[in-house]
Amino acid sequence: MTDDKDLLCINTIRTLAMDAVQKANSGHPGTPMGLAPVAYTLWQDFLRFDPAEPTWPNRDRFVLSVGHASMLLYSLLHLTRTRQVKSNFRDAGPAAITLDDIKNFRQLNSPCAGHPEFHMASGIECTTGPLGQGVGMSVGMAIAERWLATRYNKPGATLIDYDVYALCGDGDMMEGISSEAASLAGHLRLSNLCWIYDSNRISIEGSTDLAFSEDVGARFLAYGWNVLRVRDANDTAAVKLALQSFKREQSRPTFILVESHIGYGAPHKQDTKEAHGEPLGADEIKGAKRAYGWPEDAQFLVPDGVYEHFAAGIGARGAASSSAWKQTYARYAETNADLAREFDTMLAQGLPAGWEEALAPVPADAKGAATRDSSGKTLNALAERIPYLLGGAADLAPSTKTALKGKGDGSFEATNYAGRNFHFGVREHAMGAIVNGMSLSGLRAFGSGFLIFSDYMRAAIRLSAIQETPSVWVFTHDSIGVGEDGPTHQPIEQLASLRAIPGLHTIRPCDANEVEEAWRVALSSKYHPTCLILSRQPLPTLDRAKFAPAAGLARGAYVLADPADGRAPEVILMATGSEVPLCVEAWETLSAEGVAARIVSMPCWDLFEQQDEAYRRSVLPDAVTARVAVEQAATLGWDRYAGLHGTIIGMHTFGASAPMKSLLTKFGFTGEKVLEAARAQLARQKTMHRAAE
Repeated sequence: MTDDKDLLCINTIRTLAMDAVQKANSGHPGTPMGLAPVAYTLWQDFLRFDPAEPTWPNRDRFVLSVGHASMLLYSLLHLTRTRQVKSNFRDAGPAAITLDDIKNFRQLNSPCAGHPEFHMASGIECTTGPLGQGVGMSVGMAIAERWLATRYNKPGATLIDYDVYALCGDGDMMEGISSEAASLAGHLRLSNLCWIYDSNRISIEGSTDLAFSEDVGARFLAYGWNVLRVRDANDTAAVKLALQSFKREQSRPTFILVESHIGYGAPHKQDTKEAHGEPLGADEIKGAKRAYGWPEDAQFLVPDGVYEHFAAGIGARGAASSSAWKQTYARYAETNADLAREFDTMLAQGLPAGWEEALAPVPADAKGAATRDSSGKTLNALAERIPYLLGGAADLAPSTKTALKGKGDGSFEATNYAGRNFHFGVREHAMGAIVNGMSLSGLRAFGSGFLIFSDYMRAAIRLSAIQETPSVWVFTHDSIGVGEDGPTHQPIEQLASLRAIPGLHTIRPCDANEVEEAWRVALSSKYHPTCLILSRQPLPTLDRAKFAPAAGLARGAYVLADPADGRAPEVILMATGSEVPLCVEAWETLSAEGVAARIVSMPCWDLFEQQDEAYRRSVLPDAVTARVAVEQAATLGWDRYAGLHGTIIGMHTFGASAPMKSLLTKFGFTGEKVLEAARAQLARQKTMHRAAE
């Protein structure tokens, strides 16, 4: 039975959602209405969350994977009077979500965006909307809890033991990412993870019977989950029993299948308008409010006693939990001072003192090494100094060179939650979301694979940039240099696609020293994810006594070499990654011929564009129009730097299956071709000068 005060709070959530969507004339009211009893029961009776200190480290995480039901979360954050945490991530300020914010749902500058956005308001644990991403990130959060607990908890001092709840729907279940993530969660026996599945049997096109008829509960049983069923979302007693069962479960994640009816929240009513994300309309809203015993014309009404009831429930419980944790932590810091400092540094998104000492100049070497190999060495050196730097690959660690080999760096498994090597299996999409969830939990997490497979995880990469999380994506096999594997495995358009994502640092280093600088940039960033684009084939390690220091990478592009006699350049050769050595080869020939040539290494366009105009023009002077750009990828975007008359040596088709050297010759990636292009540019420039005279 639902207590009168409980029902009053549930109906307040429902009516706030109806009114906000109606005022905005945009949004999804049905799911918040149907799920209000479930979400209310979870928050009021189970969720360990302190509205006054919403970022305290041991809080339970609530992930609204059904992001279109955002008004459900905004209503809860408002009614619990959750405070907004200031920029130092500790001191709570004014209300995170005010009633005025709700009245401005989906309007410019309102924290109540159409889908929940991390950073917009405290209590929003991650950005959700693309279906399946939320549940994927919830697995990462649950993994993080297990790793953090194993590292930091001590006898008599438990710092970390939180649970992760994700509210998901039919759309999440249809997306493949949820299957990938659930399979791994079951394998890892993440008993701190609970997915609550709103089975309302409605999608955009109508009934889910049109395309979805599987037994979802049976699927999750096969994954190794504890599967429970609640026949009616309005039955809060049954919801409580299911959540209590989750709390008792010690060996499996829990999947609670809740049968609900979109709209009014009554079992006999099905509101098909929700399928199209439409407001209910004034008449429908009045009818719903009448059924709730609500004043029909009242809008954004929060009845007397609602705030107080939440304060007596989740507010009091959360305050007691966070207060007790602070006392535990104070004792912990006295007896485990080093670990406490490390814990604080991690939560502040910082890095341990002296971490950069792991980066040391790499001597010149004509044979060199593949940048994936250089990255592996650098990563392991960094991991020795950064205990919470961890991650893995989508079944490709031997190829991406991301295995951590330090003492104690075993595999993270159900029998060893201390491991720092993660085996995501052939699940690129889930890997991306899981790494994001780990990053949101304070860990410095990375995921790796072949560059071509970034296509499978683009949604997660994009979300890492939207959320401003410092996830690191390590992509190897970066070009047609993959060779015999052929065009299906040779990335062409992927670099342009990744560079198009705002806030994502896509870095393609040319040698071992640029690799080190790329990792320095990636780990120094608190708010930007990074893609490291690495070669399979060996690349020479440049002599940095002859060429400019690799530290120039931090500015995105830099002058690698200029004419030895100090003359202004007549021609600029620019490239990234494995094509920089081709420019070096051409530059040496041109220099011997008395041509004033410049080499520009351009490993990260995004960082270069962030530099001031004076610096950009110093690297690429307007007066020098003879330019050659070289990259084993689609040419899209290079015209910005090559100019209207410059030559771009790139890929205009897909690759082919053949040995690498044959492919490089076929597609024109040789020092000779770069030299030919440079000479042609110089000849064009002379012709133009003569014509101008």
